Amino acid sequence: MIDFQGRTVLVTGGGAGIGRATVEAFAAAEARLAVLEIDAGRAAELRQALADADALVVEGDATDGTCVADFAAQVEQRFGGLDVLVNNVGDFLMLAKPFEAFTDDEIERLYAVNLRQIFTVTRAMIPLLRRRAPGSSIVSVSSIEGFRGIPHCAVYAGFKAGIIGFTKSLALELAPSGIRVNAIAPETTETPQVPVSLVVAPEHRALIPNWIPLGRFGTPADMAGGILFLASPLAGWITGTTLHADGGALAACGWYRDVKGTWTNMPVVTGNGMNL
Repeated sequence: MIDFQGRTVLVTGGGAGIGRATVEAFAAAEARLAVLEIDAGRAAELRQALADADALVVEGDATDGTCVADFAAQVEQRFGGLDVLVNNVGDFLMLAKPFEAFTDDEIERLYAVNLRQIFTVTRAMIPLLRRRAPGSSIVSVSSIEGFRGIPHCAVYAGFKAGIIGFTKSLALELAPSGIRVNAIAPETTETPQVPVSLVVAPEHRALIPNWIPLGRFGTPADMAGGILFLASPLAGWITGTTLHADGGALAACGWYRDVKGTWTNMPVVTGNGMNL
């Protein structure tokens, strides 16, 4: 079992979905926790759930520079430094349409929540990570959509791809200080934000095992396991890379299994599976 006893881990957006599973995984590994969560109810519930842990749960917005600076000061005062930063916040904000239909405001909103906040949080936390180096690390949550095309989500995908470029370059900058920088790229994951199996039309749900090589959509726990690994000493010689937690979807590159289990790159359902 991976042990984080005595180490401080910060997770943004830790109140639900992948963030909540990540917090729970690090708590089980006996880490000290600092969590930033924008939703007051989720923050309060998480604070109660972590009552027996050494945890700082703060209600706040990762896209707000002032809030992030204040949070960094609280982490410094409480823990004195930081061993792991998990940049988990991200959302496509239900904005899916042709690129030419996006407004400047919509593009800015997607930028703020999917890339700019990673710049803001990471810059604020690097001084705290340096205090625990060598051995500290950063893990940012990107997406499979940063590696493949996705119609009507060009803006979101562009920012998710930006996380990968940022991860590689920052890894080189921080390597001499002993700080590793990596990313994880999930395929569609069952979360309150994206309840994907419920979005698929009932008559197509039996085909879900054929759409992804490993036969199912991802779970928050799947992603938390990958994040825990990247942050751990087991990944001590890994930096500047991306872990693809996608059930084999990226490797499949459009290949699926039909109802007989035969591989094909032709459509396996009529329509898009969601009856949109």
